[in-house]
Amino acid sequence: MPGDALVSLTVEDRIAVVRLERPEAMNAISGDLADELAEVCWRVSHDNEIWVMVLTGAGERAFCVGADLKERATFEIYDFYQNREQVRAMFSSLRKVPQPTVAAVFGFALGGGFELALSCDLIVAAQGTEFGLPETRVGLIPAGGGTQLLTRKIGVARTKELIFRGKRFDATHAWELGLVADIAPPEDLMSYAMDVARDICRSSPVAVRQAKHAIEAALGLPLEDGLNVENDAWRIVVNTEDRAEGIRAFNEKRDPNWQNR
Repeated sequence: MPGDALVSLTVEDRIAVVRLERPEAMNAISGDLADELAEVCWRVSHDNEIWVMVLTGAGERAFCVGADLKERATFEIYDFYQNREQVRAMFSSLRKVPQPTVAAVFGFALGGGFELALSCDLIVAAQGTEFGLPETRVGLIPAGGGTQLLTRKIGVARTKELIFRGKRFDATHAWELGLVADIAPPEDLMSYAMDVARDICRSSPVAVRQAKHAIEAALGLPLEDGLNVENDAWRIVVNTEDRAEGIRAFNEKRDPNWQNR
């Protein structure tokens, strides 16, 4: 990526690390950053050599504080609508990444920053991370998926309380709510997130993608319809080289050599 990129992408050992690169603005989401993140997510989605994606932010103060309100202070109503399309495209691109996604969050994860984390499959948080959806405090609503994603994760009543009151909460409470998979010391956050990503890579990438699809595609469906989605995913994985290799490796008491096909 160019030196002045707002979003960087590095790939190592089949793991993509995507980093927001606006530490001077606490990684606030400007229109340009939204465009770049959408493009990077598209690139990850279409790269079969990438098995897991880790999303994080540059600097030490914030994973992401949400929308760039300094930029929005200059907006006319037309600009809000134009920016809205940029932001929706960004969140859509992140949610559509077929590989498992891990958010490594620290400092502040507020507003759109929290919604970025919610759009990932797993959240690993540094101790002391502060979460929240404070949009109602500035006359808006969480519209990067916050009202929908948070409800699906913690239920209606808790979501309403957090959003109506613009309430902030720490990593420990996020773990108690079931939002955070693990908490790590700040200095160990990235190494811990990478360990999680490497552990995912021990599973068949085809199987993991299909499991992700089955979980998400069946949300809100009646049980029998969801089981049909699951069965369709099973039909895909049972015909793969990875399935044959996985069973062969198990019987030979060795680690499998996944081919992602």
